[in-house]
Amino acid sequence: MKERILFYTRFERFWHWAQALLIILLLITGFDLHGSYNILPFGEAVTLHNQLAWLLIGLTAFAIFWHLTTGQWKQYIPTLDKATEVVCFYSRDIFKGGQNPVKKDVDSKLNPMQRITYLLLKVVLFPLQLITGLLYLYSSELGITMELSTVAYLHTIGSFAFLAFLIIHVYLATTGHTVLAHFKAMVTGWEEIEEEKPEPSSSVQ
Repeated sequence: MKERILFYTRFERFWHWAQALLIILLLITGFDLHGSYNILPFGEAVTLHNQLAWLLIGLTAFAIFWHLTTGQWKQYIPTLDKATEVVCFYSRDIFKGGQNPVKKDVDSKLNPMQRITYLLLKVVLFPLQLITGLLYLYSSELGITMELSTVAYLHTIGSFAFLAFLIIHVYLATTGHTVLAHFKAMVTGWEEIEEEKPEPSSSVQ
């Protein structure tokens, strides 16, 4: 039996979709600048890419403040509890109709694999893109002497990592009890959670 609960707050939903939109647009404009295709004139692509980057920085700063003040940062604390079971579920058992070994809960929304992935995203990948992007833009103004081609190379690697994460994230979002269940939950905030079945009580003879 499933229980319907409010799982994602308004801010979480706004942050998720705004962040997703900004990252997608940054990837589109970034690969345009890289020469992968030609959608916008170079100057317009540069301007738009930079504006989107500043919007993402602002959104991220506000999200950090929200996580710290609400205590939601605890959701990302890594754990190895049932980590092996989760890896086996997504790589094998899910294709056999197996059950997710970690039950979702408002106070623990992420499984071990998600915790590690999102933590790396926030403390490694985001800072990599931020630092390399700012260095590429302002190294001369800051008086920093460095090889910009190396900075651009690292920034491009980060972009492909974001793209890979986005593809995997969308795929995993389809693995709910229906294909669109997780998408719907991130729009409405409401999630259907499987209720814990009470253990049968043993009678004393």
